[in-house]
Amino acid sequence: MADKTFKCSVITPEAQVFDGDVESVVLPAHDGEIGILFSRAPLLCKLGAGRLRVRKGSEEQAWFVDGGFAQVIDNKVAVLTQRALRPEEMSAAEAQARLEEALKMPAGDDAAARRKDEMVASARAQIRMTLG
Repeated sequence: MADKTFKCSVITPEAQVFDGDVESVVLPAHDGEIGILFSRAPLLCKLGAGRLRVRKGSEEQAWFVDGGFAQVIDNKVAVLTQRALRPEEMSAAEAQARLEEALKMPAGDDAAARRKDEMVASARAQIRMTLG
């Protein structure tokens, strides 16, 4: 059977948190999950808050990502995000505190309401990931 792996990189402003060959990637797009396999058509998508998963064989790695962009081209996936946290780097209590803080934010104008919605969605996604 031919090798069906492709390159994937996960990059934050601070560091490249992953760079390797994978068999599949699941991206948390802003409007739902997108699965990526070998020979995927080119794609550029906006990421939402959620679980980014990469798999090679029986090994899976996951990160909580909080927005950004992903590009798929020529069997290479590049994920650019503000934050990429491993599950062990997160705390349900901290995420719950972030949610409570976000819910208390005033929703004044459109920009403030949008920011509040983004922070609430991010905190809820992080809570879901910490709970499994």
